[in-house]
Amino acid sequence: MPTVSVGRDRLFKALGRTYTQEEFEVLCFEFGIELDDVTTEKAIIRKEKHLKDETCEGDEEVIYKIEVAANRYDLLCLEGIARALRIFMGKETTPIFTVSNTSAKSMHKMHVKPETAQIRPFVVCAVLRGVTFDEARYNSFIDLQDKLHQNICRKRTLVAIGTHDLDTLEGPFSYEALPPTEITFIPLKQDKSFRADELMEFYKGDLKLKKFLHIIENSPVYPVIYDSRRTVLSLPPIINGAHSAITLETKNVFIECTATDLTKATIVLNTVVTMFSEYCQKKFEVEPVEVLYPDGKTMVYPDLSVTKMEVPIKEITGPIGISLNETQVVPLLNKMQLQSEKVFADGETRILISVPPTRSDILHARDVVEDVAIAYGYNNIPKTKPKCHTTGGRQPLNRFSDKIRAEVARAGYMEVLTWILGSKEENFKKLNRSDDEKKAVIIGNPRTAEFEVVRTSLLPGLLKTLKHNKDHPRPIKIFEVGDVVTLDETRDVGAANNRRLGVLYCSGSSGFEEILGLAERILKVVKKPHVEVETKLELSHEPEFFLDRQRNIMFSGRCIGKLGVIHPVVSWEGFDISDPCSFLEINIEALL
Repeated sequence: MPTVSVGRDRLFKALGRTYTQEEFEVLCFEFGIELDDVTTEKAIIRKEKHLKDETCEGDEEVIYKIEVAANRYDLLCLEGIARALRIFMGKETTPIFTVSNTSAKSMHKMHVKPETAQIRPFVVCAVLRGVTFDEARYNSFIDLQDKLHQNICRKRTLVAIGTHDLDTLEGPFSYEALPPTEITFIPLKQDKSFRADELMEFYKGDLKLKKFLHIIENSPVYPVIYDSRRTVLSLPPIINGAHSAITLETKNVFIECTATDLTKATIVLNTVVTMFSEYCQKKFEVEPVEVLYPDGKTMVYPDLSVTKMEVPIKEITGPIGISLNETQVVPLLNKMQLQSEKVFADGETRILISVPPTRSDILHARDVVEDVAIAYGYNNIPKTKPKCHTTGGRQPLNRFSDKIRAEVARAGYMEVLTWILGSKEENFKKLNRSDDEKKAVIIGNPRTAEFEVVRTSLLPGLLKTLKHNKDHPRPIKIFEVGDVVTLDETRDVGAANNRRLGVLYCSGSSGFEEILGLAERILKVVKKPHVEVETKLELSHEPEFFLDRQRNIMFSGRCIGKLGVIHPVVSWEGFDISDPCSFLEINIEALL
């Protein structure tokens, strides 16, 4: 859950009264958020920089750290939290956000070039006019962007936000994608000009920005936004230009969001403008920007329209377990920023709900049910016993896996638990396999080379375990029961888990007969009594085994596993194991 740090005194001023900590905790609980911690600015700096009290700068302003729901993007700043609580307490109504009536001729325009389709195809824009910033508002404006980048923007991979002082720029604007050697500008907080490729090298030493470089650094073109004078506004998703940097004196703010996901881009733009349009000269009014795409399509952003939703009253009160009529439900929804009214349609009473642009989390009638339950108060819902009795239980696959574990352990093998993630080298090259890129699930932006792919076999983990324990007395007999993951186009997620048993035997001799005997034992105990099932071994051609010392295990006419003596190219050259080893791997799900 995201945690938002807000100044206590500024928050109480926005709420119109002072609370004790206990009173504020109760208010947060009633609204469905939580006061996670109470600290000070000085304590935060001291903790971040590991400083002692006497060397720490900063004031003693009390900071409230408030935990909010991950899908409530409107609560990621003080402005959103204060507004939501005021509406919840009935101190004000939900504001009506409007787009200014700007003529097509005077409206700012953003021209999208066709090359952007190679890297970040979408852009949405808006203008906040007559904004009044002070230091606290400015910091909150920046913090909201950081919170959105970490949350819905998925660390800028889906959406990147750029905010600029419009008075330093001249429209129309253009969103382009150019080779990095053709982009030159002075980035934010720098005083000299960089070429884009030089800038990527420069920021590899920046603790904050280096984690975003991977998004575009391997692309032949980089996205860039220019004004009509070819002044660079930003190099998304990395850095803005210094020329249009926002200051406390900025009055007109130009906001652009480049994205790979248009839906999330519109949510991000709506969140920023609805939170900070309250500081505009015309409160809650936003100036639109026209975006022109290369195919001739034009769009005007932001879209601050209200979404209408009709929900039968019984679908709201039924799941909660309370008995309320429509005149009682409507005020509860109004407390949650969902303006509602009673209507009669199709022979039943319904609630017509107006979902504002701030509530992008309202997607279904069940979301409405949740808000009614929060406004009503979870503690006020009567406790009832379930009308039907259900008994929980373990999944059959897990029960079966435990029985397999017990059987292998009785054969004298020790169970180990290894990582499900590994390196490409261990999963392919060290196993003498080639990577056809059609089997393994690749991890995007891995934090380390140790965790690049999801394992497709239990063998690498067992060999690594043996490598780090090769000084133990022989024989070494270890096994693991765990999942492997392979690409599968028939699954909705594009990949499938598969539960397997992996057994490794290492001694002065290969021990092929040992694991063959274990395989026969397992196949014998899983058979149904008095039912004949054909089991046999067939020649296989796996590259990690000796050619004439490996077999596929056939069970009821299908291959459920493999066993063999590991080739020295794998054991010795790949994992530094000098003794001969044998390996058995069985698909447990095929036996269930």
